[in-house]
Amino acid sequence: MSLQDRLNALKADFEAGKFPLIPTAQQLDAMRRATEELIASGQAERALRAGDEAPDFTLKDPDGKIVSSRDLLAKGPLVVSFYRGVWCPYCNLELQALEAARPEIEARGANLVAISPQTAPNSRKSQRDNKLSFPILSDAKSEVANAFGIRFALPDYLVEIYQSFKNDLPTINDDPSWVLPMPARYVIGRDGMIVYAEINPDYTQRPDPSVLLPVLDRLRMDTAA
Repeated sequence: MSLQDRLNALKADFEAGKFPLIPTAQQLDAMRRATEELIASGQAERALRAGDEAPDFTLKDPDGKIVSSRDLLAKGPLVVSFYRGVWCPYCNLELQALEAARPEIEARGANLVAISPQTAPNSRKSQRDNKLSFPILSDAKSEVANAFGIRFALPDYLVEIYQSFKNDLPTINDDPSWVLPMPARYVIGRDGMIVYAEINPDYTQRPDPSVLLPVLDRLRMDTAA
């Protein structure tokens, strides 16, 4: 089953009230409205894309180790997934799909990291629950996400819904501002240039990680040439 098939099944179950937390029709309408407004804002189109230079970043992994994009790129291409947080089941399915694809990604000489605004203990939980072998880096206040152009503020009506769902983002992220990254995936070449970008203002829509493999193959061929 593809990642999108799994996401579609998750969405159908959530909207059918098959989760312990059952949303009201009004909440579902408001959540759809928030997604539509984010799409209509055009922010995804303004974010960094293929051909742009990727911002350098230095972040901590869940154990407090410093991870530098420059150090990673010195070893090979870098695959970066921006991840909303441990509370997001759609994001967790994506992390699981990336973990399944990780051996093929690494076989092509690339490294894989996820970046999230959540605190280190929440990232450790994400890694444990999703059985990840790659790190989730803590992006305080989504500053790196902002450098890529994908940070956005939740509208007040969506904040109220998240609060009713007990998704306490100020605590999860240690940040009172109620901002998140749009789910996004980037491939960065060793020269620091973005060669692939996928930004998803609709968090229920995400490409299968298999689409990354031809990109990495082309990078390897270009390097060999």
